[in-house]
Amino acid sequence: MIDSGDTAWILAATALVMLMTPGVGLFYGGMVRKKHAVSVIALSFIAFALVSIQWVILGYSLSFGSDISGFIGGLDFLGLKGVGMEATDLTIPDILFMIFQLVFAAITLAILTSAVVERVKLSSFFILGLLWTTIVYDPLAHWVWGGGWSAELGALDFAGGTVVHISSGFSALAIALVIGKRIGFGEENMEPHNIPMTLLGAALLWFGWFGFNAGSALAADGLAANAFVVTNTAAAAGTLSWLFASWINGKPSSLGMVSGAVAGLVAITPAAGFVDPLSSIVIGAVAGVICYKAMLFRVKKGLDESLDAWAIHGIGGVWGAIATGIFASGAIGGYSGLIYGNIDQFIAQVIGAGAAVVYAFTVTLILAKLVDAVIGLRVSEEEEYVGLDISQHGEKAYA
Repeated sequence: MIDSGDTAWILAATALVMLMTPGVGLFYGGMVRKKHAVSVIALSFIAFALVSIQWVILGYSLSFGSDISGFIGGLDFLGLKGVGMEATDLTIPDILFMIFQLVFAAITLAILTSAVVERVKLSSFFILGLLWTTIVYDPLAHWVWGGGWSAELGALDFAGGTVVHISSGFSALAIALVIGKRIGFGEENMEPHNIPMTLLGAALLWFGWFGFNAGSALAADGLAANAFVVTNTAAAAGTLSWLFASWINGKPSSLGMVSGAVAGLVAITPAAGFVDPLSSIVIGAVAGVICYKAMLFRVKKGLDESLDAWAIHGIGGVWGAIATGIFASGAIGGYSGLIYGNIDQFIAQVIGAGAAVVYAFTVTLILAKLVDAVIGLRVSEEEEYVGLDISQHGEKAYA
């Protein structure tokens, strides 16, 4: 039976998560040079539009169709066949569940743009984005949420720590290795051109994340309320821990502060339906520090994964998955973690996260090399110098 309260909440949560995708655009857009600002923000809008079509035609079926060998869903719901306004297993319409999952897939591709900003050819992004969503994201979603092998193993991922964040973070690392550094990286000034824009984007992400995590309860109930609280608490802990960690090495930057907030949000995502508020403080605080250290490591190695999707989403997602296996409380979501004596849950989390890292990185590396070999991932040196706003869109962010 459809419950009107549950339906109203998931409609609102879907809208909140949708807002996160342009939020990613603003978050990233402020961190690039001004000649690329339009391009970077546009990539997030393009990601949303591209996935919106792919998901309706094919993606939802591959993710949530009948299980095929634990790896991928069948074509039961091709073109949303049989996905209607009635409820099947939940108290919300099937078509609402479909679009709630759609906005998750869309923001995952938007996060991935971190690896290609200021140098990607727009036509190549379309092709790589479509391939990546179909071949990387959809199988991972099936593994975890669609009845695949990870779900059978017992690995937990309440709202997408593995499916969204590990996949996008480690895929970004793979693409960055293929596309190469921006011209002048490490030699020229590449400071963020508009930090207030990035702060605004972070605010939209924090706001939208309540729909991301609390909406994943798929009901307007106590579990959703708990997810809401631990989401906010972990974000606050991540904000402060990154801020203080960076303060030791210099000035406490606002850019680092909001990066810590996102790190805390990423880490609590898989655990939001399984841990209590005190545990979420630890999860968020640790995320802020380890993601900050990962960012420093990336800079030290001279890797131009431009906006740190790997350091924040990839590493934060791995920590969040493992932390779920440590702090999960049976009193919250019915599953107990390592501190409650359940080592099996911890092992399942490690296996699930590790498999996602290997699959996302390896397959994305192959896809990126393939697209690069066929049509090229990068714009020309002249187009990159002029800026992608003009060379790809014929526009300027600032007159």
